[in-house]
Amino acid sequence: MSIKLKTMRQLTVIAILLVLSGGVGYFLGQNQVKVNWQNYHPSVSVQNQNPPANIPADFSLFWTVWDRVGQLYVDKSKLDSQKMVYGAISGMVAAVGDPYTVFLPPVKNKESKEDLSGSFEGIGAQLGMKGENIVVVAPLSGTPAEAAGVKSGDWIVKIDGQDTAKLTLPEAVTKIRGPRGTRVTLTVLHDGATNPVDLTITRDTITVASVEEKITESTASGKLTQAVYIKLSRFGDSTNSEWDAAVTKAVTQLDQNKDLKGVILDLRNDPGGFLDSAVYVASEFLPDGLIVRQANGDGTSQDYTVNRLGKFLKVPVVVLINGGSASASEIVAGALQARGRAKLVGTQSFGKGSVQEAQDLPGGAGLHVTISKWLLPNDQWINGTGLTPDVKVKNSDTDPTKDLQLDKAVEVLNK
Repeated sequence: MSIKLKTMRQLTVIAILLVLSGGVGYFLGQNQVKVNWQNYHPSVSVQNQNPPANIPADFSLFWTVWDRVGQLYVDKSKLDSQKMVYGAISGMVAAVGDPYTVFLPPVKNKESKEDLSGSFEGIGAQLGMKGENIVVVAPLSGTPAEAAGVKSGDWIVKIDGQDTAKLTLPEAVTKIRGPRGTRVTLTVLHDGATNPVDLTITRDTITVASVEEKITESTASGKLTQAVYIKLSRFGDSTNSEWDAAVTKAVTQLDQNKDLKGVILDLRNDPGGFLDSAVYVASEFLPDGLIVRQANGDGTSQDYTVNRLGKFLKVPVVVLINGGSASASEIVAGALQARGRAKLVGTQSFGKGSVQEAQDLPGGAGLHVTISKWLLPNDQWINGTGLTPDVKVKNSDTDPTKDLQLDKAVEVLNK
């Protein structure tokens, strides 16, 4: 996908943030109120009130509410006009009804970019929404969240004792993030469990490489089997260069060690990222042809095909997925499965099949807009359902030291 790196990026990423829905803005967006504000003067000074001439909108109700809040609200110190404007914009965008079309105030926009750059302060967990619940999409590898026992699919019931039932996703993210060295206690309900548990986590600076490479081995099949293992944790700013370095090393290992059976690509708990990186990675394994099709709202579509000569074109490959595999990682796994290039091992993936365009706005704010949905080479749209693995394997809930999914992937690679 063509991407203007400085001003715009198209993302296939889990809901990084669902922004605060200001009550005024939500009412405005839901009811499409018409406004005529001539000779109207709100109690809180606001610049640039006049709407564009081509928008036939009457904002008198908006300013009536604005003025009455300013006059009547008991604690005038809480009346931050900039926050009120951001809340109104957030509510307007939220009225669209798409959790991935969001307005990001400057702080949230900064956090969104930090997530994809791989460096931020917090616990290291990607969050999303399942129904009305705030859930963990994926704990990042090597982070405080993972070390504390946070798992993909965990329902966050409380944050420092506060019930999350009425929290928006951005509110939850704000409460969980914080300066390095401080602590946060999450009350989580693990998938399949009946009783929640408290996990106290010390925040840290999270700097995680998006690609890890090593040799893995398994004796689960009764004999020692080795393979190249590549873990891809996100599709971010540095993914392509990190991927190239890992692949170069892997090619050398495959040439020197004929006992290596192939490559295991681990996309478990990979929440996604940039679509161009997904196409780049998938091109490593496919000689040519379609990787993903973007279907636009106006009925047009655009095909994204193999864009380079890959180094793993004839290397056997197995892909690991789970409920934390989403968006861009589902594109790669789904393309390799649909093209008959790889077997998928693990559990059902998350199921996010839309593409967002990210735009920077004045003052550091941002806007993510869903512009299209994406389809696999077999025209399958996995939104809400996810990818079904060829070999279903669930890891042990009682012994986290055993990776049954990885053992099965090595076994499948050996066949």
